[in-house]
Amino acid sequence: MSLICQVQVILNNLSKEKAETVKRALEPDNVNFPEGLSLYVENIDNKLVFNFESKESMKKLISTIDEVLEHVQVALKVIE
Repeated sequence: MSLICQVQVILNNLSKEKAETVKRALEPDNVNFPEGLSLYVENIDNKLVFNFESKESMKKLISTIDEVLEHVQVALKVIE
C-alpha cells in the first residue's frame, strides 16, 4: 500500500498582480523538484492556491511546504 498525501495552502486577499508576481517568482524553484513530490500553483480570483502532493516521504513534504512558504514570504516583502 502506498501513501499519497495532498496539501492545499491558500493565500487570500491578494491582488491578481501580486499573486501572479509571486507565482512567477517561485517558478525557478519548481525545476528539479524532489522525486515523489509535486506542486501546482494557480491564481483563483483574489487567491493564490498551492497544491502539494507527496507519494513518498512526509518529512520531505513538510520541509518542501515550509521552504515554499518562506520563499512566498520573501517575495511578498520585496513586492511591498
